[in-house]
This record gives sequence, structure tokens and C-alpha cells, in this order.
Amino acid sequence: MWYRYQAASWQDAEALLRRMAGNEQALRRELWRKLKREAAALPFLEDILTAYYCAFDRQTPLYVKGVLMGAIAYFVLPNHWLPKYIPMLIVDDAAIVAAAIKAVSSQIKPEHRHAAQRTLARLRGERV
Repeated sequence: MWYRYQAASWQDAEALLRRMAGNEQALRRELWRKLKREAAALPFLEDILTAYYCAFDRQTPLYVKGVLMGAIAYFVLPNHWLPKYIPMLIVDDAAIVAAAIKAVSSQIKPEHRHAAQRTLARLRGERV
């Protein structure tokens, strides 16, 4: 019931992102748990995996990591932690991931995309 949610303030979102960034292992664990559950049904899974490989690449600039980890956290977190809407605008997980990737597309390398494709094939039980 979307009407129960209130818009999160920027301070709330910033604090949440700081907590998630501080607990990188938990973010990774939750992402893989959700991906395994939804591997066959999620049409934008390759984009999420591409964001993951770019965000956790040691050569990726910090601001890019922040954008991508924020999108990953938005995808991973349950609805009651972070409302899935901005006042007057309903936002979808796919839209957030797509916007994040578009914002930092110059930093996404072919090896991030290839790693995502290999992982996606493995998750779906295909030969790699």
C-alpha cells in the first residue's frame, strides 16, 4: 500500500547509504541472495550484475561506486526500509538501475559487461 510510505529526506537516504557502504559484505550477500531467487524472471538482471562488477572494481572512481552501490542497495532493500517512490513519482527498480548506469556509463568497462554475462549464464544454468 503505497500511501503508507512517506518520502525519505535526503539526510535519511544519506545515512542509509553510509550504513550500506560501511557494510559492503552485507550488501554483497543480500544482492546474491536476491539474484539467485530472481535469476530467471528479472529482465534487467544483466544491468544489475554490470553495476555490481563496476562498483566493486578497485579501479572504479569513488563517486561511480557511490552511484552504483546506491542503485544496488535500492534494488536489494525491502520496501519498508526505503520507500519505492519519490513524492508524485513512482520509481521502479529497473529505472533506478538504468539511470545509475546511464549516469556513469563512461566508467563501465567491457570486462564488467562480460563478467555480468558470464555470471548471468551461470545463474540461469547455461553453459559458460
